[in-house]
Amino acid sequence: MNLLLKEDVDGLGFCGEEVKVRDGYGRNYLIPQGKAILATPKNVKQFNHQKMVVQGKVKKIINSANELAEKIGKVNCTIKKKVGEQGKLFGSVTTQEIAEVLRANGVEVDKRKIQPTEPIKALGDYQVPIKLHTEVIGKINVSVVPDKEPVKEAEASAETKDKETAEKKESATPEETEKKE
Repeated sequence: MNLLLKEDVDGLGFCGEEVKVRDGYGRNYLIPQGKAILATPKNVKQFNHQKMVVQGKVKKIINSANELAEKIGKVNCTIKKKVGEQGKLFGSVTTQEIAEVLRANGVEVDKRKIQPTEPIKALGDYQVPIKLHTEVIGKINVSVVPDKEPVKEAEASAETKDKETAEKKESATPEETEKKE
């Protein structure tokens, strides 16, 4: 019996192949399970037409993913983060932050498609892959730079607090320091 497989069957063949099987196997298992249909000229022609329609849709999806990958490649992604003394970030750059920068530049990408190879926890330039389709992976250049303004304010407030505590200690009498201790 000749059958046309509608899906992959282990040990027999792949979707779209025409295979020859024993009558009982085809009639009692493959056809009732919806894994195959009889390989009549009408069914083969219909299956090939459906296959062409699906391939056309896949090509359109891949083309749109390629266009999106080109747009993503043109975006300059600069993220400002607070940095410690040794150049390490407080936390890390998240996929949400990258997605927000892309959205601000007019490119809409789901944050789950952004797949950094390793967590970004230091200053520098990184190339982050974005999986747009199984066959299309876009890349975005991410630059992590220090956010200096809030750190300066924090340092300035810390310095003023240190000065205030030093002044209090100097102006305090020996009796007051003994009470505090």
